[in-house]
Amino acid sequence: MEFQRNESLTFSYSDIFFTYLFDNDRSCASMVKNHVLVYIYSGELIVEQKNRKTIIRAGECVFLRRDNRVNLTKQPKGDKHFKGIFMLFNRNFLREFYQTIDKNDLPNDAVKGLPSVVKLPQTPDIASLFQSMTPYFDSSIKPVDQLMQLKVQEGVYSLLNIDRKFYPILFDFTEPWKIDILDFMEENYMYDLDIEEIAHFTGRSLASFKRDFKKVSTSPPQKWLIEKRLKVAHDKIRNENKKVSDVYLEVGFKNLSHFSSAFKKQFGYSPTQ
Repeated sequence: MEFQRNESLTFSYSDIFFTYLFDNDRSCASMVKNHVLVYIYSGELIVEQKNRKTIIRAGECVFLRRDNRVNLTKQPKGDKHFKGIFMLFNRNFLREFYQTIDKNDLPNDAVKGLPSVVKLPQTPDIASLFQSMTPYFDSSIKPVDQLMQLKVQEGVYSLLNIDRKFYPILFDFTEPWKIDILDFMEENYMYDLDIEEIAHFTGRSLASFKRDFKKVSTSPPQKWLIEKRLKVAHDKIRNENKKVSDVYLEVGFKNLSHFSSAFKKQFGYSPTQ
């Protein structure tokens, strides 16, 4: 298969996504709804969560826990384009997998002691799993679904062999715990998240999120977000002498004219005055 420069390509078989990227960095804010195992063949993947940055290089693998928000940057390294595989473990698959396990083999003392982003050791299990899928990057032959489902099962076994703490993480079928709404919004106001996504991240339905938000704020959630962004923008412009053209993006606005209009409405003068 040959590709033009500046082209990217993603295709999937079952819950396994093959990704090519040529020349330019690609960054995206990602809501991790399912557990994900990512292996890098070439290039680099930069995973950022809050103030923590993890770099995954060629031959390395990372586990991303579900119900988290991360920023992913895929980029080439030297003359090597980005090439990686993203393997998803959805909840229904994990439920079915759990039913096949001999419950006597489950570790009774394993606890959830792992962070949301786990850079994995380079084990033979991980290496053989992902090297066995290399041909599908360069071949037009589509693997059968049953084979790829076996690969996903192999991914689970590989994690369980690395650390017993993956047992309570992978086989936790409870709903996400509710987390403090205002704490979450204070930390994530600048990101492109709609209210439904914020509700999910805080462990709530949209209705319960709106109901709980009324208990902590007199403003509706969307208005709170805009006012928070404008307040931070005002501080950056007036006290840190930052450029308006930089600030509006930093605080989460997509459009400069919309930002300027909202700023003037809030403070009575334009941000450039």
